[in-house]
Amino acid sequence: MMKLSFRQRLFIYFAVLFTVFTVGIAIIEQSQEKDYKTEALKEKLDVYTNIIQAAISGNSLKPEIAVASVKQMLPSDLRITLIDAKGNVHYDNKVDDYSQMDNHLNREEIQLALQNGTGSYIRESESTHQPYLYYAKKTGDTYIRVALQYNIQLQRFLKADNLFLYLLIALFAISLWVIHRITRQFGTSIQQLRDFALQPSAHSTNFSSDELGEIGKKISENYQQAEEGKKNLQLEKQKLLQHISISEEGICFISAAHQVEFHNGLFMHHLNQITDTPQSNPAVILQDEIFSSLHQFLSSPQENYFETQIKKQGKIFSLRASVFEDRSFEVILTDITQHEKTKQLKQEMTGNIAHELRTPITSIRAYLETILEQSLPEDKQQHFITQAYQQTLTLSEMIKDMGLLAKMEEAPNTFALENVKLIPLLEQLKTDVGDSLKQKNIQWHWQLPDNITIRGNASLLNSIFRNLIENSIRYAGESIEINLSVFNEDPEFYYFSFYDTGMGIPNESQLNRLFERFYRVQEGRTRDTGGSGLGLSIVKNAIQFHRGSITAKNRTNGGLEFIFTLHK
Repeated sequence: MMKLSFRQRLFIYFAVLFTVFTVGIAIIEQSQEKDYKTEALKEKLDVYTNIIQAAISGNSLKPEIAVASVKQMLPSDLRITLIDAKGNVHYDNKVDDYSQMDNHLNREEIQLALQNGTGSYIRESESTHQPYLYYAKKTGDTYIRVALQYNIQLQRFLKADNLFLYLLIALFAISLWVIHRITRQFGTSIQQLRDFALQPSAHSTNFSSDELGEIGKKISENYQQAEEGKKNLQLEKQKLLQHISISEEGICFISAAHQVEFHNGLFMHHLNQITDTPQSNPAVILQDEIFSSLHQFLSSPQENYFETQIKKQGKIFSLRASVFEDRSFEVILTDITQHEKTKQLKQEMTGNIAHELRTPITSIRAYLETILEQSLPEDKQQHFITQAYQQTLTLSEMIKDMGLLAKMEEAPNTFALENVKLIPLLEQLKTDVGDSLKQKNIQWHWQLPDNITIRGNASLLNSIFRNLIENSIRYAGESIEINLSVFNEDPEFYYFSFYDTGMGIPNESQLNRLFERFYRVQEGRTRDTGGSGLGLSIVKNAIQFHRGSITAKNRTNGGLEFIFTLHK
């Protein structure tokens, strides 16, 4: 069986609806017009009965004589019958021997006249065997009945006028043609949308100009954009997978249902170095007891990031996990053995330097012994004492700073964390360095959000801003401005800018080394200004402790700027 199209079904629905509507109107109109003509004929017959009634009432002669007196006022083919109250026929102008006629009391028109005063009915006469339209009227004890033969002429008179029917048929045909045009246009648009939906790449986007066409064009545009986005996404995915495959970190992506979606070869390599038995399934990381800390984090993650270290087979591995919005996550395994060795060497170097700092103390001791054992002029003695004191302060500050660095690197977990409000901290710091700022005519301003709060260590946060401000006081020059501001923030970080309007760093190649321990832009500058040479190194490590990062750059209008982040 052939399946009808949407346009054909729509046309049939409307055609059937209009057909039923038209036929209904035609039937009602024909019936009403026939009833109207019948009522008009009944009124005429009622007039005839009134004439006959008047003739009978005003004439004492026989009924036939009374009827004959008004014959010229009545149609020649009008049948007249007079019936008494009991149904006996007293006169009938169409029947010669009407005395032999049956009782008419049960005739339909007589019964209607008995009930309503008048009655009409179409039936075949039992006397003449001809069909008649009967009309009876009760007047006193007599029924006056008139009838017209129900012939072709009378049928035509009662038949409804066909002009309205012809007009209705014409309107019906025009309506079907309009429906045909509308459904064809509508069906074409639907067919275009259907073809495009089934095979979007195989059909053109030349839609019609109606509303459906506009919808089709918009759908086509969205489809093209989606396809372009899909291609770009696929390309980016390929780039990402290629990058992950050659990455120096072992990476594994796991769905929210703990199903492995992707992993690179280095992940399996590190995994087999950590586990006791060779593994081919990366999902073992979710089962092996050596990764229990990861399992505990994934069971009820309080944050979206997790990091720990695993020591196995003489190596140190970094284990990191990041949870995404859909509760899927990635696990990263990195061999940090060499990094940790380097870090250890740096720590040992720091300890050795701290140990070697005791050598200058010998010189200080010599200054003091000379003063005590020799007789020197008072001004010379004062000079030696001042020099020894300044060296002592510098060495004490250096030892303290190196101890802080070592603690941040070796035992970061010993630093207590709390919610630290920065503005009160900065106000206290400004008070502490107020004399130095005033001495060099330096203005310090900040623009920070109200109630800005960092989850961190108050002492380390104080070290960050103290060392930055002291660095500008020592090296930027006089009559400058210092500014601290938050230029951006996201759900995890505040982005800070700290700059001065001083001299900056003439050689930009030295910018990347500012955070190295004991690095000097100019030889002897730390000694001249009294700094320990570790201030910016402390700043960098303290920021990293707060999961942030820092960079330095020269400003276009002069001065040095530090851009850094602090985790909220």
